[in-house]
Amino acid sequence: MPKVELNLEDDELKELLLGDRDKAMQSIRAKILDEILKSEATEQIKARAYVRSDERTNSRNGYRVRQLTTRVGSLELHVPKLRHGNFSTQLFKRYQRSEQAFDLALMEMVIQGVSTRKVAEITKKLCGTTFSKSTVSALCSNLDDQVLDFNRRPLTQKYAFVYADA
Repeated sequence: MPKVELNLEDDELKELLLGDRDKAMQSIRAKILDEILKSEATEQIKARAYVRSDERTNSRNGYRVRQLTTRVGSLELHVPKLRHGNFSTQLFKRYQRSEQAFDLALMEMVIQGVSTRKVAEITKKLCGTTFSKSTVSALCSNLDDQVLDFNRRPLTQKYAFVYADA
């Protein structure tokens, strides 16, 4: 992993120490992720920005603004673009729009019996971002294979109690 340096402005430090810590942490986390993305682009290109090198394999072509929903709120990231080919990062998958832990929390709510509409309301209150009920259902479709495996498992063990709910 490359070395990343982060510079904070005075107002950001004051906000972190004296003001709204959640907003400050959200801003700092976005800056850290942006710096990691820049350093990953440098590794892929094999040259820093604005530096000519014989080892250079590609060149930068601006960046793409992308929203990533996390546990601390929605972050605005600047994902680098490359002139030839696609930039790939280890932080998230190509079309991933929310943090893996956040997705798992949404799926866990549905498993525990919370309706998809209520999950959408909860995420609006907690994170300030909305997820439609169809988005929550699409996330939970990843669980279908696991549920089928559970339902089709052999019941070869002897069970002392059988509970049926109708």
